[in-house]
Amino acid sequence: MTKSSWFFLALFLIFTIQARAQQPTKHTLSGYIKEAATGEAIIGATVSIREPLKGTATNTYGFYSLTADQGEYELVVNYIGFEPHVQKIVLDKDIRLDVSMKPKSTETNTVVIEGERTDGNVTDVRMSVNKLDMKDVKQIPAFLGEVDVLKTIQLLPGVKGSGEGNSGFYVRGGGPDQNLILLDEATVYNAGHLFGFFSVFNGDAIKDISLTKGGMPAQYGGRLSSVLDITMKEGNNQRFDVDGGIGVISSRLTVQGPIKKDTSSFIISARRTYIDVLMKPFIADTSPFSGSGYYFYDLNAKFNWNINEKNRIFVSGYYGRDVFTYNDNNSEFKVSIPWGNATTSLRWNHLFGPKLFMNNTFVFSDYKFSFGAEQDGFAFKLFSGIRDFNFKNDFSWIPNNKHYVRFGLNYTYHIFTPNNASARSGDTEFNLGGKVELYAHELAVYIGDDWDVTDRLHINYGVRYSYFMQVGPFNRYKTDVTGRVIDTVSYSRGDKVADYGGLEPRLGVRFQLDEVSSIKASFTQNYQYVHMATLSPISLPTDIWVPCSDLVKPQLARQYAAGYFRNFRNNMFESSVEVYYKKMENQVDFAPGALPEDNVGNNTDNNFVFGTGESYGAEFFFKKRTGKLTGWIGYTLSWTTRSFPDIEDGRVFYARYDRRHDASFVVTYALNEHWSFGGVWVYGTGNAITLPVQRYIIEGNIVNEYGPRNSFRMAPYHRMDLAATYTCRERKLFYRIPFQSSWNFAVYNVYNRMNPYFIFFDNDGSIAEGNLTITAKQVSLFPILPSVTWNFNF
Repeated sequence: MTKSSWFFLALFLIFTIQARAQQPTKHTLSGYIKEAATGEAIIGATVSIREPLKGTATNTYGFYSLTADQGEYELVVNYIGFEPHVQKIVLDKDIRLDVSMKPKSTETNTVVIEGERTDGNVTDVRMSVNKLDMKDVKQIPAFLGEVDVLKTIQLLPGVKGSGEGNSGFYVRGGGPDQNLILLDEATVYNAGHLFGFFSVFNGDAIKDISLTKGGMPAQYGGRLSSVLDITMKEGNNQRFDVDGGIGVISSRLTVQGPIKKDTSSFIISARRTYIDVLMKPFIADTSPFSGSGYYFYDLNAKFNWNINEKNRIFVSGYYGRDVFTYNDNNSEFKVSIPWGNATTSLRWNHLFGPKLFMNNTFVFSDYKFSFGAEQDGFAFKLFSGIRDFNFKNDFSWIPNNKHYVRFGLNYTYHIFTPNNASARSGDTEFNLGGKVELYAHELAVYIGDDWDVTDRLHINYGVRYSYFMQVGPFNRYKTDVTGRVIDTVSYSRGDKVADYGGLEPRLGVRFQLDEVSSIKASFTQNYQYVHMATLSPISLPTDIWVPCSDLVKPQLARQYAAGYFRNFRNNMFESSVEVYYKKMENQVDFAPGALPEDNVGNNTDNNFVFGTGESYGAEFFFKKRTGKLTGWIGYTLSWTTRSFPDIEDGRVFYARYDRRHDASFVVTYALNEHWSFGGVWVYGTGNAITLPVQRYIIEGNIVNEYGPRNSFRMAPYHRMDLAATYTCRERKLFYRIPFQSSWNFAVYNVYNRMNPYFIFFDNDGSIAEGNLTITAKQVSLFPILPSVTWNFNF
């Protein structure tokens, strides 16, 4: 090096050392935010220090971390419904500070809440995300008095219900299997009771609900359309608490309390219908239908333990079953249809330091469906299901206030049980093939960062790599053009049948125009390796889950979204307009004419066809979030199409859940401390269905000729529900225990709209007599339905 080079190098080192020496010392403030009354972690609380203003939000476990220059600050913690926490701090070292927040008084909650950071609609980089508070959900009129999370999210723009009274849902043109439903991080594969009319989620056990429709962050994957992330309550670690309710069709009871105050707690919540119990006295033992009935029940339980300041353990579980039985004693015909979910989650939180948070999760998830029928000594049974063993290792690293980095891995071992059948007559067993199970490994690694580039520009970017492999034992049945099995290829245990993998980039951008408005955009690419095969237009327990295979390639979706977000009147009102476009590849459907029995003694995917899909639209949302009168208006204008080369030669057709117009109006009003009211009105374009356009009589039989797929629209769907809740004055029980109760009065379908459920054709007369008439008739399920529920707490 020349002398001048040495000179400039020395000068550079001097300035570098001086600059570093002049940088102020930084320290980190971290801890947990929780409710003072219960010890429950508060998710999404805003934690900031001033001046200058620096802020962050708590994660799913209530943890926060802020880094700032050494000095004196004012700490402010805010969360809707709680008194702001303000505290002077001296940040001269790393500080661990846990904050317990007190709820606002009832009177304060009925007026505009001042001084809270409630501009997340504008400032948050995430778009296409809706968070629901269970207190608000319980104010919305419910079907037969049953508070239902899944029916509530159907009232949001971009989310469509799958039918009258059904809890299944479609998001931005995706199918029901394209929604990832998580309960304490465990996958729930069938979220419906009573063939989908009620969801499996007991509102008394739920703390937080978050729905992501687009801009999915890198830690989520495995589905194309949405993530519904539901968090259970942890249990009151301050005092024992009992909640319950008695309704028209079911009752529920929740017990929670401390095992050791401030250290560990539990919650147990149970629910059961009693239609079978109420009807039993009215059905005589001599009745041909004696022994028939239906009921469902579910149980939620959770335990948590704060081992020390750096370690926490959570154990949660869910178990639910539906049982339908039908007995015709005259013909000795019996049917039994049990189905349900079971999940268990074991989570370990560990703090490596004020900037690094880790969560390890071990998950077991199991879904089973069974159909059994018996008559005259002949018995037939059909069963299917899916079982998962899952491990997640997630890290949150907050190096400074500009970055929030998440990274980790997710591994799942799948065991699929597609349609299996057994049959016997007396003591004779029929060979319908042995029990078929399919095995697969799914692995994903991810990293993502929330980056505050400037005060106006915020970017969330990340990437996820996913890999899937189906393994043996497995038999691939080769079929001819008629579907007859002509050859078999066998794979031994552990042999690779097929594997797939790919990168899933994620990007979200927010540019804040001013204090009350911003524009956002996002791009998401997702792979999906498990698929639901269904012959029904609605989600039913008979649906079959199958993996990717040598025939079935992973579904792939790319979604682009952009939106404008604006708040009004000091954040009293929120509004947004979002547009989106989604392209989907390798979509799965049953081949035309396929029947459930075709899967017995064959590979289910031999009956599949594959194609592409497209969805695009605009979503409008306006919400009043504070005051005595609250609620929202949502409207979606959208188009959803599918195309399969093996269906009508690839003609593009509207998907059965395409809905041009979808609108919802939700309002709640707190009249005083005793009375509150709620109302819902929904409207949706009718479902697309396929109907016959011509009929022929051939050799005395009626032969239908169907029109193009989904070329007919059912009548539009619309309905109004109303509810009123009366909260009784607090009373004292024995030992001066406070007792609170309320009555909920609700009316479903107030103006008795006969909404279409399905259409069938009724034949009157006969061909021989020449007076045959065929009439299309509409089946509607629910007329006006009143309900009363008594709720209590002590």
